[in-house]
Amino acid sequence: MNRQGSALSDYRVLDLTDEKARLCSRFLADMGAEVIRIEKPGTTSFQWEDLGKQSVTLDIELKAGQELFKKLVEKADVLVESHPPGYLEALGLGYPQLNEINPRLIMASITPFGQEGPYRDYKSCDLVASAQGGQLYVTGEPGKPPLKPFGNQSYYLASLFAAIGVLLAIFSRHSSGKGQHIDISLQECVAAALDHVLVRYFYQDTVAQRQGSLHWNNAFRLFPAKDGYVLLSLFYQWPTLVEWLASEGMAEDLTDEKWQDGDYRLEHIDHIIEVLERWTKRHSKAQLVEKAQLMRFPWAEVASVPDLLASPQLKARKFWVAAEHSGHKYKLPATPLKPPDER
Repeated sequence: MNRQGSALSDYRVLDLTDEKARLCSRFLADMGAEVIRIEKPGTTSFQWEDLGKQSVTLDIELKAGQELFKKLVEKADVLVESHPPGYLEALGLGYPQLNEINPRLIMASITPFGQEGPYRDYKSCDLVASAQGGQLYVTGEPGKPPLKPFGNQSYYLASLFAAIGVLLAIFSRHSSGKGQHIDISLQECVAAALDHVLVRYFYQDTVAQRQGSLHWNNAFRLFPAKDGYVLLSLFYQWPTLVEWLASEGMAEDLTDEKWQDGDYRLEHIDHIIEVLERWTKRHSKAQLVEKAQLMRFPWAEVASVPDLLASPQLKARKFWVAAEHSGHKYKLPATPLKPPDER
């Protein structure tokens, strides 16, 4: 990406992160920042989260490495790090020390439970953060054990929150002239993104339960098709949906007058799901979704990895990019951030 003229093209970011937060600095690089990834000698690696970054090797646990790092801090705008609380302070590289070197420095620290509190020094990972943040409890099939969401969701959430925090701190620095230390907790990021779960608990005294592929308010559900799965709206434009099934002789008793009542449909949603499943299994994903979209139903195919790579929408938006590392070429997802000059 051409950094010149981008939102953060005049800013330098130092990256001292592991997998918990390296996506944060990738976001900043996508916005045009010069990102310098600092890695210990012998541990250099390439991840998709490192696209657009430069790298240097130095050991901050050695005196010489600490002095070199301080020189980098002198001219840096942002430092993103994910070391355990107290680690950098013990090396003389905590925020109070670095702030003396560069009072304008913005530092974002991403840790499992934050810089303070009784869990501050607990070991963690994405699965622990998902469990402690409440996400695991509401993920999975009814009556079955909790299910881990795909991917390192807590890491991605923390990176997003940290990147937003950095942007706000940069904005604040324009008027104050001072940097600040941003404290990001994986647990808090997960809890903050629980959508309806906490709202319903606080205002309706309702404890959310696992509902598998059925949306929490019963509006949507995944259904099997001949060649995969589709996401269907259950009650949107109900008369039209029933007419569609009836035209194929698959509506069964859903044409009865009693099903016009919304409360009755909710009370007997299991029967509706059974009827719809028998219908969807007789069609391909494309057959269902293409016709549904023409009828303004908000339905979608559940894309497999090959489906994703072949998506005409993603191709049109040039979402897949090529990258080279150690003589090998790779296809990678580009940033979802689209600068004006790339549209």
